[in-house]
Amino acid sequence: MLQVKRAGHSTLTTPDIGRMVDYFTRIVGLNLVARDKDRAILATKSGPETIALERGDAGEAPRLSFQVAPGSDLGAIAARLTQAGIKSERRHDITPGIRDALAFKDPKGTTVEIFADFAFAADDDTFAGVMPLKLGHIAYQCPDVAVVKFYCDFLGFRVSDWRSDFFAFLRCSRDHHTVNFLRDAKTAIHHIAFEVRDWSDIKRASDLLAKNKIKLTWGPLRHIIGHNIAIYHKNPDGVVIEFFCEMDQMYDEELGFFEPRPWHQDRPQRPKVWGDDTPSNWWGPMSHSPNRAHDTQRDSDEQAQSMLVKK
Repeated sequence: MLQVKRAGHSTLTTPDIGRMVDYFTRIVGLNLVARDKDRAILATKSGPETIALERGDAGEAPRLSFQVAPGSDLGAIAARLTQAGIKSERRHDITPGIRDALAFKDPKGTTVEIFADFAFAADDDTFAGVMPLKLGHIAYQCPDVAVVKFYCDFLGFRVSDWRSDFFAFLRCSRDHHTVNFLRDAKTAIHHIAFEVRDWSDIKRASDLLAKNKIKLTWGPLRHIIGHNIAIYHKNPDGVVIEFFCEMDQMYDEELGFFEPRPWHQDRPQRPKVWGDDTPSNWWGPMSHSPNRAHDTQRDSDEQAQSMLVKK
């Protein structure tokens, strides 16, 4: 089994590289590291590469990279994958900062690129956009959330929480989740999330989006699963982008509970299965489980009144 340490960068396809570079630099506040006619690499201001743009259909995420422990032997990892019946290949210079990687496909068809060592991007002292701290997590829709077993058995992820049997939250570090899998008829990216410093950055991001005539599609809100404060909008290609802060932290795996906070519904807050009737957030506009049939008026009434999680 591998032991992934963190998410690296996500590859997104787009028919308009220039428009998306403008969005990710001017609005999101990433640093353009490299660009040619059909590809662009962007990093956070602190240096880690975060987004790779490639020319193609809008809104697809064909690859996702993860870092394992620095100095890890990728050849030994490839041998273990072969023993498990997983075909992989070595790739070189997949970004300016990653010279050596190991690529293979997960059960839903996304290419996973594993790397051990990377170089930080050059300093960028410009001040523009939201300027997130890092790529926080990426969520996928897929017909079979059994992909969870693959991520746990082969990549070393741990299940943080389930919402009923259709929405899984997996962690590879202290963060409550780094990947999410939501059962749906099609396989597609659900959203990409960037972590910001704190609530003041959420407010600043909301104002910046408004000034650029980009409307929030959801939020501000505090989620119940993970307890992060979040806002959502769509980028020019229609991909949902989340900015968040204050996500639950698992500081000690042996203790096995998330950092206690006043709004936790039970203490200690341990990984569990949340009921299908659990609202999506503690405050802000409510959203019910997609498995629950409902009408607009009933939801409107419940959203105005519901402030507690049903036990």
